[in-house]
Amino acid sequence: MTSQRFQRLNSLQELQLLEIMCNYFQEQTKDSVRQIIFSSLFSPQGNKADDSRMSLLGKLVSMAVAVCRIPVLECAASWLQRTPVVYCVRLARALVDDYCCLVPGSVQTLKQIFSASPRFCCQFITSVTALYDLSSDDLIPPLDLLEMIVSWIFEDPRLILITFLNTPIAANLPIGFLELTPLIGLIRWCVKSPLAYKRKKKPSLSNGHVNNKAAKDSGVGMDRDSHLLYSKLHLSVLQVLLTLQLHLTEKNLYGRLGLILFDHMVPLVEEINRLADELNPLNASQEIELSLDRLAQALQVAMASGALLCTRDDLRTLCSRLPHNNLLQLVISGPVQQSPHAALPPGFYPHIHTPPLGYGAVPAHPAAHPALPTHPGHTFISGVTFPFRPIR
Repeated sequence: MTSQRFQRLNSLQELQLLEIMCNYFQEQTKDSVRQIIFSSLFSPQGNKADDSRMSLLGKLVSMAVAVCRIPVLECAASWLQRTPVVYCVRLARALVDDYCCLVPGSVQTLKQIFSASPRFCCQFITSVTALYDLSSDDLIPPLDLLEMIVSWIFEDPRLILITFLNTPIAANLPIGFLELTPLIGLIRWCVKSPLAYKRKKKPSLSNGHVNNKAAKDSGVGMDRDSHLLYSKLHLSVLQVLLTLQLHLTEKNLYGRLGLILFDHMVPLVEEINRLADELNPLNASQEIELSLDRLAQALQVAMASGALLCTRDDLRTLCSRLPHNNLLQLVISGPVQQSPHAALPPGFYPHIHTPPLGYGAVPAHPAAHPALPTHPGHTFISGVTFPFRPIR
């Protein structure tokens, strides 16, 4: 009797339930009521029912994308904002599976919600960058997903600031939830992608010897489409970072809230260092240089805009074990220069093309983890100029 009473819904019954829920949220005119009902149905409770709850939520949001039910997408955006990240990435994976993996071409349906619910798109981007962190070949974002996100952001870079701009913010953000913006995740994608794709194509050993065909294929590295997409994404991220000083000042958060936490940059730099060691520098020199160039540009612009709150000494210590890179050397070694313009806020960080007032030797910093392999330390010699590509 008990087993019959709690029998699971069959596929048809589940579809009917999803349709009823979609229609209810569409027809409910009070947003506050919609949010309360949605939260009561799908907020994780820490019990065995969470798996069924998450499965149903994934199907509901997937249906809302397919039939463009904006109220459901808006409720899902709020849910993503107040739910622990471990659940957010599960919803993101369900949508990626439905629209980027199972049916070829279905990503176009997901792509169209850009104009319907930008707020959901912003939270979705934050979720997928948390999911696909490039830590393994399986966690490299699918090409369709990457192309869609780049097209969204390139069309309107402000998309990734929607949650930040429309949320009352305290100086201390809760731990274990999604970030206010996907900036750190997008920076991770741009900086790690050259090395992650090179690792993916790294030749395998067969009986202790490198397979000739695999070695030849490995020289390709990142395909041209992916390379162009990550380049466009990097440009868009830098453009967004440049606007943040104004937004932070308007919210009275300049110098008080770092949208890019230094604690998140530490593991990113460690991952770059590990990948650079893992790949043969002789075979991956271009990828390593591109990765470090993007890191240097992101650090420079993030500090200049107030998005990243740290000192130059922090940067020197953080980057001391990375392979040498001219642009990164310039960013971490140039002296801080106080702006003569009174209109600019205190602690203004000069742009990379502003000539430093003088050069001095950078003191050697002992490795924070002596057991880890280290690269030759940076040496900054007085009077020596370094070629670099300015941000355009």
